[in-house]
Amino acid sequence: MTRSTLPQRLLQAVLLCLCTAYTNALTLDTTSADSIREVSSQVAYGLMKWYTGNHTGDVPGNLPAPYYWWEAGAMFGEMVEYWYYTGDTTYNAEVKQALLHQVGDNNDYMPANQTKSLGNDDQVFWAFAAMTAAEVGFEDPPEGSPSWLSLAQAVFNEQTDRWDTASCGGGLRWQIYSFNVGYNYKNAISNGGLFHLAARLGRYTGNQTYIDWANKVWDWYEDSALWDAKDYKILDGASTTTNCSQGSQEQWSYTYGVFLAGFAYMYNHTENDIWLNRIDGMLNTTTATFFPANMGPNIMVETTCEPLGNCNNDQKSFKAHLAQWMAVTAQLAPKYHDRIFDLLAPSAKGAAGQCDGGSDGMTCGKRWNSTVWDGTYGVGEQMSALGVIQTNMINVVSLKPPYTSVSGGTSKSDPNAGTGSSGTSSSNGQAIVLSTITLGDRAGAGAITAVIILFTLCGTAWLLIA
Repeated sequence: MTRSTLPQRLLQAVLLCLCTAYTNALTLDTTSADSIREVSSQVAYGLMKWYTGNHTGDVPGNLPAPYYWWEAGAMFGEMVEYWYYTGDTTYNAEVKQALLHQVGDNNDYMPANQTKSLGNDDQVFWAFAAMTAAEVGFEDPPEGSPSWLSLAQAVFNEQTDRWDTASCGGGLRWQIYSFNVGYNYKNAISNGGLFHLAARLGRYTGNQTYIDWANKVWDWYEDSALWDAKDYKILDGASTTTNCSQGSQEQWSYTYGVFLAGFAYMYNHTENDIWLNRIDGMLNTTTATFFPANMGPNIMVETTCEPLGNCNNDQKSFKAHLAQWMAVTAQLAPKYHDRIFDLLAPSAKGAAGQCDGGSDGMTCGKRWNSTVWDGTYGVGEQMSALGVIQTNMINVVSLKPPYTSVSGGTSKSDPNAGTGSSGTSSSNGQAIVLSTITLGDRAGAGAITAVIILFTLCGTAWLLIA
């Protein structure tokens, strides 16, 4: 398939912004299953338009530049959930192909085309996608392929082998290899990711080893400078060069979500009220931080960057993850169901109201407190809108909570997956390279920002000129 060059795309974008007629925003009734399915279908279509891995000559599972590999894993995990919430099988074949094509030679989500640049957080998002596939009964991989569960187990085994007690008393470094920017940084999403994955594996399999590791990660995190126990505040990360003595203050919604849902999995499995108390505290801070009263009633906001209009491509997707993890918390800890959907329902209506841009009239922006498209577009905006909209199906339809191996889950276990592979090495003997970590670096896999004035003025994605 022949695709136009970037200069051609820019010209097309300019022409499109002169002639595009925008339609009304999508209208969502969060009390109607049919409405949620219909609006989710339209937003999912807009999201999958960004995917080029199914084009001739492209790589299945990859998103086009400037999107990083981790976001593709997160997107396909969301598309597994799309099937779970709506029953729509339209994209299942593409999703399955993507999740299996990127497993790598060792079936551990460290493919050769990504391995040297990925971080622990990148790898774990693909594990989340595989774990979701196991938990919701998504179509099994073909005979001879690794199971969804074993893929998540491989990532767990490799990441626990990277647990680093040489600095900060423990914890995962952000980056796997020492030659990458951020190796000397232990951050919330990498450690929260391991905690979250361990909790899910423990609940699904019943294996105490996973539960023990979840407790170990949380105990370390709770005692680290990355956690403010007084306010249930998650700090983004800390440098190993100062023995993690001071945490950075950036607040990101997905770090709250990853811990919140981890608490819920632990509570659902152990029935220990200490996890219920932690859910309560985390939900209080999540609500106060990311649903600010001065920016709309119960509307989710990525508060560190969204009001300033400077969210990078990674950060634009974070609300998707908070939404999906709040929803699973409502399933696993029903005590919080109403409280959570008092936030997710208005946010979903706001997100649908932002989906009225582009040539298709359903391209989604990021500011959910306005029904006038804000001119932003991309994978992150589309993911976030879909994530929060489709979760509302839980509120109107009796959906089974995530399976376990004794409650309907059939994905085959391989507790030794990933052991003995090159993916367990944290540095491969490379010298440590000290680099300054920027705000953009901390929030994703190293942001590369290109400001194109024409795109800003037109507010029209080049992808919409297919």
